[in-house]
Amino acid sequence: GLVIDGRTLNVIFQGGLEEKFLALTKHCRSVLCCRSTPLQKSMVVKLVRRQLKVMTLSIGDGANDVSMIQAADVGIGISGQEGMQAVMASDFAISRFKHLKKLLLVHGHWCYARLAKMVIYFFYKNVNYVSLLFWYQFFCGFSGSTMIDYWQMIFFNLFFTSMPPLLFGVLDRDFSAETLLGLPELYKKGQ
Repeated sequence: GLVIDGRTLNVIFQGGLEEKFLALTKHCRSVLCCRSTPLQKSMVVKLVRRQLKVMTLSIGDGANDVSMIQAADVGIGISGQEGMQAVMASDFAISRFKHLKKLLLVHGHWCYARLAKMVIYFFYKNVNYVSLLFWYQFFCGFSGSTMIDYWQMIFFNLFFTSMPPLLFGVLDRDFSAETLLGLPELYKKGQ
């Protein structure tokens, strides 16, 4: 691991040492920036996103972490004694840092699997719907008319095709929470 403070970050950013800093951080499992300003935190996140082209996750618990959370791809705010500014600016909120493992490994895996299935479902639904309209155009001589009323098309998308996403969102769990916490490598299964 690497622990770096704000004064050292200032030297890195003003001295043009970003590439050497990134080369060093590539060899570390974790990098901890302490005693740094909010601007330095967001600059580190932007540097990693821009140069390494990786997905970034920032975790913060106060107003000084807002710019870092907003600069990252995924921001997690911890509600605590420093206020709710980080929670308001984040994508996800947790009450304690200990809940991070469950958020990432359990809920992240379930969300990843559900979204992958929903994308396939929506492609299937729309291909069927559009192909029905396409083949009807051969029947009506490509006049552009629709075979069903406009309100029926709206209600089809609203009522009849909304039930599978709701059921998937509530019921679909490929592994239990205990299994996902016990085997973190299952997160890579969907990738």
